[in-house]
Amino acid sequence: MEQKKTLGLMTVTGCYVLWGILAIFWRFLAQVNSVYVLAQRIIWSLVFMGLYLLFTRRGREVAAAFRDRKTMVNCLLCGVLITLNWGMYIYAVNSGHVLQASMGYFIEPVAVGLIGVLAFREKPSPGEKVTFLCAGAGIVFLTVRTGSLPVLALMVAIPFAIYGALKKKITLTAQTSLFMETLWMTPLALAFSGWWTAHQGGTAAVLGDAALWLLPASGVVTSVPLLLFNLGVREIPYYFSGILMYINPTLQFLVGLLYFGEALQVDQLIAFVIIWAGISVTMVEKGRRIRRERAAWKEGASGG
Repeated sequence: MEQKKTLGLMTVTGCYVLWGILAIFWRFLAQVNSVYVLAQRIIWSLVFMGLYLLFTRRGREVAAAFRDRKTMVNCLLCGVLITLNWGMYIYAVNSGHVLQASMGYFIEPVAVGLIGVLAFREKPSPGEKVTFLCAGAGIVFLTVRTGSLPVLALMVAIPFAIYGALKKKITLTAQTSLFMETLWMTPLALAFSGWWTAHQGGTAAVLGDAALWLLPASGVVTSVPLLLFNLGVREIPYYFSGILMYINPTLQFLVGLLYFGEALQVDQLIAFVIIWAGISVTMVEKGRRIRRERAAWKEGASGG
């Protein structure tokens, strides 16, 4: 049991680490039109997940999804939302706004919590209430000080938060769901890729031989973290993965600041600190819950 939990912890951590450093990969494609990169990401994710489902013999689940109209509609909606999230993130990275993208992923769990309260009537804990208030305060502060909303951060966070809420209505495995979502988006992706290649010459004209592996690799770097997450999340308490998820935006923040050398304005830093303060309250609360449950489990084990 402990070995499974350790393996689960390692794989989920690996997932968030990969997501956190993914900006480095997308920057290699900075010279290419962001919409074209997005289209190729959709196509190659479909190819990779299709091969995975083929080799793991998930054909029956895919066939069942095609027969369920509600599932198909939800997969279409999820496909639109994840495409928005992917597209905004690629644009943010390749336009030099990794720090704002990282803010989006710090906000995203808060947005998920708010959707849970408003749409699913979930009751937030005291710590979560503080986190909601701090996240809102950070956004309002940054908006007032700069005169504009942190649009990129919100456009990264909100579609992904709604995407997560819709996923609750889909009974498919995450792998099959991603396949169906990208399948819906692939006709548009193929159409744009064909048009862009005909008019601009494709990526070979810009990247040369690197295009031969960078674009297919976009499907791999999209799918592998998801597979790691689904392998490990079943072995650890889900709320524990809620703590680990902050590895992703933290690494994004460090990559933007230290690797890409983006300037961190004072107003941005203050907004980040306000948001981080709220998140830390929730993390402490969850940490105490983990310790209590572990102590109760040990007491029960010794009593048995």
